[in-house]
Amino acid sequence: MGVVNVTPDSFSDGGRWFDTTTAVKHGLDLVARGADLIDVGGESTRPGATRVDEAEELRRVIPVVRGLVSEGVTISVDTMRASVAERSLAAGAALVNDVSGGLSDPAMIPVVADAGAPFVVMHWRGLLEGGNVKGVYADVVTEVVDELRARVDAVLEGGVAADRVIVDPGLGFSKEAEHDLALLARLDRLRALGHPLLVAASRKRFLGHVLAGPDGAPPPARERDAATAAVSVLAARGGAWAVRVHEVRATADAVRVVRAVEGARTPDDTPPAPGAHGAEGTR
Repeated sequence: MGVVNVTPDSFSDGGRWFDTTTAVKHGLDLVARGADLIDVGGESTRPGATRVDEAEELRRVIPVVRGLVSEGVTISVDTMRASVAERSLAAGAALVNDVSGGLSDPAMIPVVADAGAPFVVMHWRGLLEGGNVKGVYADVVTEVVDELRARVDAVLEGGVAADRVIVDPGLGFSKEAEHDLALLARLDRLRALGHPLLVAASRKRFLGHVLAGPDGAPPPARERDAATAAVSVLAARGGAWAVRVHEVRATADAVRVVRAVEGARTPDDTPPAPGAHGAEGTR
C-alpha cells in the first residue's frame, strides 16, 4: 500500500504531493515501483495536527481518487469522514482506511456497510490534536488486541461483513516507541483476531527513536526507509495482509525476498515459529 498524502503538513513529506497533478503522478510512480494499491489521504493525522474542514478534505482527495482510478489504480481512501469515504467510493475507491475505526464519524460504518467495501479498523484512542493522547498501557499487546476486538465487534454489528474487515494496530497512535516495538514483536496476537492485518510503520517516530544517534536526535522521516523495509520483512514473516509505506521499492523488494525464502522451504525444514505464516498474503 503506497501512500499519497494530499496535505501541506504531512510529517513524512511536508506537502510534496499537495496539488492534484503531482499527487496523481506520484501515485502512478508508486505503482510502477511495486505498489498494489494507493492510500490517498487529505488530512494529516500526525500528533498535534489540526483537522481540516469537510469541504477542504473533499477538494483535496476526490480529484486524486478520480485521476488514479481512471488509470486503473486500486485506491484506498484514508479518511475519518463518512462523506469523504462515500464520495471516494462513488469515484471508484475500493476500500476505506479510517484511523478512528469508525469512532470519529457515526455515519462511517453505515456508509461502508451499504457500499460493501473493505474497511480498515485501526486501534485508536482519540484525536491527536495537542499531542499523543492516552498513551498509557499496563500490557500494550493485550490492551490493543482487546480494544481492537471490541471495535471490530461494533463494526460487524453495524453491518460491515466479517470478510470485509481489516485490522491495524495503530503504530504511533497514542503509543510510545516501546509500545510499537512490543506490538511488532507479537503480530501473531493481532492475527489471532481472525482478520487480515495491515501494518503501517513507515517513517514513524518509533523508527526515529531506534535509529537515534549518540546525541539522541532521530534522523529525518525521509531517512527512515531502510528501517521501514526491515519492518516490512517482519510483517511479511508475520503473515500481514499489507504494509503501508511511503517509499515502495525497498519494501516491495524486501517482501519478494521473504516470499522467495519461504518458497525454498522443504517439507523436512523446521516449521516456522508460531505466527510466522509466510508472506503469501502480504502485498
